[in-house]
Amino acid sequence: MKKLKKGSVLILDFGSQYTQLIARRVRENNVYSEILPPETSLDTILSKNPKAIILSGGPASVFTDDAPTFDENILNIDIPILGICYGLHLLVHHNNGFVESTGEGEYGFSTIKINKSEGLCNNMSSSSKVWMSHMDQVTVIPKDWEIIAHSSNNIVAALANKDHTRIATQFHPEVSHTEEGNILLNNFLFHISRCERNWTAGDFIEEQITSLYETIASDNILVGVSGGVDSTVVACLINKAVGEKCFAVLIDHGLLRKNEAKDCVKALKEGLGINIHHYDESELFFTRLKGITDPEIKRKIIGDQFIQSFDRISSEVGDYKFLGQGTLYPDIIESGVSAGKTAHVIKSHHNVGGLPDEMNFELIEPLKDLFKDEVRAVGKELDIPDELILRHPFPGPGLGVRIIGEVTRGRVAMLQDADAIYMEVLKETGEYHNIWQAFAVLIPVKTVGVMGDQRTYENLISLRAVTSVDGMTADWYRMPADVLSIVSNKIVNNVKGVNRVVYDITSKPPGTIEWE
Repeated sequence: MKKLKKGSVLILDFGSQYTQLIARRVRENNVYSEILPPETSLDTILSKNPKAIILSGGPASVFTDDAPTFDENILNIDIPILGICYGLHLLVHHNNGFVESTGEGEYGFSTIKINKSEGLCNNMSSSSKVWMSHMDQVTVIPKDWEIIAHSSNNIVAALANKDHTRIATQFHPEVSHTEEGNILLNNFLFHISRCERNWTAGDFIEEQITSLYETIASDNILVGVSGGVDSTVVACLINKAVGEKCFAVLIDHGLLRKNEAKDCVKALKEGLGINIHHYDESELFFTRLKGITDPEIKRKIIGDQFIQSFDRISSEVGDYKFLGQGTLYPDIIESGVSAGKTAHVIKSHHNVGGLPDEMNFELIEPLKDLFKDEVRAVGKELDIPDELILRHPFPGPGLGVRIIGEVTRGRVAMLQDADAIYMEVLKETGEYHNIWQAFAVLIPVKTVGVMGDQRTYENLISLRAVTSVDGMTADWYRMPADVLSIVSNKIVNNVKGVNRVVYDITSKPPGTIEWE
């Protein structure tokens, strides 16, 4: 495994929502990356033989007393360092420059002007669109440093020391909205840091199989599966590592898509040879969710009941020390969990922020550093069929977070039928694989309608479809009007209790992809 980490890039995480995006962009260039807490010592960093260090963004201000920082000895080593947003502020602050809050931050798109098209900005356009997200800004640059780019309102956008071994950007090159972000990162990785392209999805699988085998050893592991991409890949990965020690469990909480439990068991057992067992726990979930409308409480109830069910099942089937889950990094980010423990909570995910404090299992989460498309790449490498790994993402709490308000069996059945129609039409029209994620949402609003010359007062369904690269940002999909018309007509005519359909045109940000 040492060979996988040779020549790596280390990322110190100061709590940015985009930290894993940095790691992802690095890995996309076939360079191994690792995220570490900001307080990581110089000795630990040197032991990993990195080619470069990146300081992430974060929600803090460098001039506050509790601002997270790093081991200053890092600045004395002969390894290139790139600071992004808060990372820029740290480099300026530690080199006797000055950062302050002027009340004139920048959020969203901004246009920068390149002062010097060399080093970090080599081959970039003289004017380039970037993604900003900051309130503080540099007002005095460090001695012997130079500004290499500035924004249209004359805020420092990028700067570097004389030999370009210490470089920083106010904008986020890791975010896809920064048009030439990959050019900039390529300059840093290959021209400044001299990294090599020597890490792939196959390497990730090799590393994880070795790690899983060593961790689980003579013990056994329960693996939670749902039929979604993430849990399918996790089950295959763990099965490949430890074989018969893997006991896959599908907890049917009653909140899956239509016929999903049956289809999942068949695909994994017959198609992939995984030892999977189905447990219908829906009555327990519906009982605990009765009367609950708050989305955070719903997520935590679902997470807690999952663990309780696993606890009981494990006691019935044997001694299981570990619980495997398909947690991804966006789940961790939005739940406010970071290497530096300084991220803000957006929403708790049932397999992260929704887990109870005390469990009888040790969690195994092999995919926790990956994004959805990276998981799909791993799935392809594991020879999982496309019909399984190219499915749209599905949340762990299932339809419980796509039903606004109280979750009941009747409302779930209504949404299952509407969602099934939506997916069927998308596949028939060829739109399904043009979309990153699509689903229906049941809204707790009734509207007046006319059906068969009679007044109706029935439920409202919202359709959602987005395009995305990684789930961190997303744009609403420009669905053809004729497709929307077909979906709407079929839902209204075939789903009892629904008389109106609307289409959600909100991007992320400001919204999230899921409604809850």
